[in-house]
Amino acid sequence: MAEFPPKRTPQIIADERVTQILRAADSWAADAPAPLTPAVRAVCLRLAEMIADARHEHLLNPEPLDPDAGLALDLIAKRLRSPATTRGLEEELEALSALELRATGSWAVVPSAQSEWTATAITYLEQRAATLPVAERPGDYWADDLVAGVIASFRALVAG
Repeated sequence: MAEFPPKRTPQIIADERVTQILRAADSWAADAPAPLTPAVRAVCLRLAEMIADARHEHLLNPEPLDPDAGLALDLIAKRLRSPATTRGLEEELEALSALELRATGSWAVVPSAQSEWTATAITYLEQRAATLPVAERPGDYWADDLVAGVIASFRALVAG
């Protein structure tokens, strides 16, 4: 008789995904100039949270989302907002909040809010890069490329 591995619970899935997201955020941040590392990590956390909390993507699905998958997504979003995850990034996250990136959480139910959020994330990173000396600034369109890459990779990670 074949043995089946134990069922992965939503908590285990969420733990794995958050660990992968944090590693990916560190990797994305490592590619930016060192002074921009906290800003990039903060944007990565918010993008991953937005992707995990995108309930609107499931509203039109003819088949209901598996309850365990829905719970895992909720847990991922909550853990990405937790103080344990955001420690050391408070100033960056506060600056993002000032740009209303997390003000309403509307990204979860309104698809257009995600586009607005990503545009604001790009603007935020460009503003942070503009504070660096000219010789240390990343190239043109670096923020666009970073945000697009983060979204693509985190969608794959979150969807698992």
